[in-house]
Amino acid sequence: MQIWRYIPPLVASGKLQMALDTWLFEQHLQGKQPPILRFYTWEPAAISLGYHQRQWSDHWQDLTWQGQAIDLVRRPTGGRAVLHQGDLTYAVIMSGLPGKRMQAYQQICEFLIQGWRSLGVDLHYGQAGRGYIHNPNCFGTATTADLVVAEGRKLIGSAQLRRGSTVLQHGSMRLAPDPVLFRQVFNVEPELPQLSLPWLGEDLMVKAITALLQAAQSCFAADFQEQPLSESEWQVVNALAIQLAS
Repeated sequence: MQIWRYIPPLVASGKLQMALDTWLFEQHLQGKQPPILRFYTWEPAAISLGYHQRQWSDHWQDLTWQGQAIDLVRRPTGGRAVLHQGDLTYAVIMSGLPGKRMQAYQQICEFLIQGWRSLGVDLHYGQAGRGYIHNPNCFGTATTADLVVAEGRKLIGSAQLRRGSTVLQHGSMRLAPDPVLFRQVFNVEPELPQLSLPWLGEDLMVKAITALLQAAQSCFAADFQEQPLSESEWQVVNALAIQLAS
């Protein structure tokens, strides 16, 4: 059984979260970190842009939510813009994945499918073709790399950064988004997945993390060792966040 590092859930700004994912990927690529799983949320709310995304609305620079400006952050991965508010993000960093991109996606996504199935939510892959590239909103379409509920609405959108057989895959799970804010950002009504769960009023994020961690242990045949970031690691990541933002 392979030993993985599990970083406890973090609440931080988008700039810090993206700097951390980038740094952990580079560390694993260099053999300085084992495979990694982590979950996190964004505070303040943010819009993340895909690495190659060059078009977005000018008014995004001026948006606020609950009295705070919404961050505009560049991801190290591809894809379209994602609004991070009321969502839970996962990140998996690992090596030895198949050569074909979709095989790698599906190998990683299996823990998401199994974890949500244990909570009573069946997920399957989306069907959208190449037309998705013309939609600035990641959750406006569901590709074969995304996971949707029975009625076809996307619950999880994922994106990858890959070098050889080493992959960073992270993705957003829409759990409790504010539809008013979504309309302000994308000028369309959100097509929110219907999660008919008897315990929905309880702490959904905690339950989701617990279920997904258990599924990951099985899917990756992994022994997860919980290890928060050290003070020295935070210093490096903070410096990288400043560098990436400049």
